[in-house]
Amino acid sequence: MKFREVLKRVSPYVPGKSIEEVKKKYGLEKVVKLASNENPYGPSPKAVKAFKSFDNLHIYPDPDPEDLRQKIGEYVGFDAERIVLGAGIDGVMENIFKLFVDPGDEVVIPVPSFPYYHILTRVCGARDVAVKRREDFTIDVEAVLNSVTERTKIVLICSPNNPTGNVESEEAVREIAESCEALIFVDEAYGEFSSKNLLRLAEYENVVVARTFSKAFGLANLRIGYAVVSEEVRREYLKVSTPFPLSTPAKLAAMAALDDRDHLRFVVEKTREERERVTKELLEMGVKVYPSEANFILIETSLKAAVLAEELMKRGVIIRDCSKFIGCNEHHVRVSIGRKEENNVFLEAMRDVL
Repeated sequence: MKFREVLKRVSPYVPGKSIEEVKKKYGLEKVVKLASNENPYGPSPKAVKAFKSFDNLHIYPDPDPEDLRQKIGEYVGFDAERIVLGAGIDGVMENIFKLFVDPGDEVVIPVPSFPYYHILTRVCGARDVAVKRREDFTIDVEAVLNSVTERTKIVLICSPNNPTGNVESEEAVREIAESCEALIFVDEAYGEFSSKNLLRLAEYENVVVARTFSKAFGLANLRIGYAVVSEEVRREYLKVSTPFPLSTPAKLAAMAALDDRDHLRFVVEKTREERERVTKELLEMGVKVYPSEANFILIETSLKAAVLAEELMKRGVIIRDCSKFIGCNEHHVRVSIGRKEENNVFLEAMRDVL
């Protein structure tokens, strides 16, 4: 078979190691996974109940559920006719790429950031233009704008940024949006954990702000993403979206999750509290910890990332080696914030390794 030529430039996305894999490899009975930025508290019980309430599984779902778009619109402060849905932010992003990116085009990515951005760009036959961030990992606006050409179709901005955890200022992203004709795709997967967001920038015709139910809402397995877009983009988006992007059980779970703000507040507050505690204890160990407003932290030690990750796995803790992320160095690792008892296992293992 003859595959597309562009796939020679594409490597598959590599997720973190699974708990079962690590248990088997090291003969461990208990393993703590702090590698995939999952919500350790789980979804709202109301969301679980709503998910289980639907049993007409032989019926196709609504292709563009207005009731869910209405609830999302109320949550983010935009009209339902400005909301699009997809299978996680990845699914939304893939549809946006279908709208704008042709082979030979360019996508500007401030690095380091989420590896899938590079994969998707290359799959589309476009060129990923990596722009180095500042020392504090904020976007270098001048460098981004200098990298934009007539072939640039999308500028990807993740805030809070994965894997660094920092947020971008509204002023910086606004300047980029006002200074180029490319679409600005803002990935706010971790937005609920942050003290500020970029939702207001969705007022611009060339700005898309995407969010997910995977993180703070704890519905990662259901793959529910959405974005605030212009009405023009929404109209074109529906042309390229898969016919039934969300199942009805997933839709019902998302709606119930939006209704349970108490659970959302609990998750966010506990995560922030633990993030600060873990950061403080790591700093006391002499570990470099980058400021984060997400449900994870990026850290750096004298050990190479691969060595630290291996040593922690031997002690029953899975973290994410980021040394292969474009823009990271060979000492960068990302640690998800878990429950207090999980974080304690990690901290004790770090003391042992260091």
